[in-house]
Amino acid sequence: MPPLDAVAAGAAVGEKVRFVQSNLSTSAAGVLRGLHYHRRQLDYWVVTAGRAFVALVDVRPLMTSDGKPRVETRELSPEDWVVIPAGVAHGFLALEPLEVFYLVTNEFDGSDELGFAWDDPEVAVPWPVLSATPDGRPILSERDRSNPPLRELVARLREA
Repeated sequence: MPPLDAVAAGAAVGEKVRFVQSNLSTSAAGVLRGLHYHRRQLDYWVVTAGRAFVALVDVRPLMTSDGKPRVETRELSPEDWVVIPAGVAHGFLALEPLEVFYLVTNEFDGSDELGFAWDDPEVAVPWPVLSATPDGRPILSERDRSNPPLRELVARLREA
């Protein structure tokens, strides 16, 4: 595994990144997971099999102002990796059968398991059209189908 620069990963200067849990996510082609958001957790993803279209949405500007989220996408193949700082929402679309191994800096905390709509037009992630599903749309979990728009999630977090 490549070395991880703690500051680049969102940690404070002098703070070391400490992973406390590892997970393996498997997905059939056409499955979309996300967009998920953590306020207190850094993720480190490595693709171990398959290909994924990954979307990263930096919502930190929205938490302090009325700025716009910043969207970055990339395709990951085996041995490719990405660091996802706290405050950056993330999701992936399995372009083929997929395994993602990931490390996290906090144990599971349901109060920090947040999400917003994968197809929120204000965020405008340029998800690819799928050939793996009959209608070209992704396969979603119930959780991901029912996530609110990003602005609604931000409003709830500001009120809390």
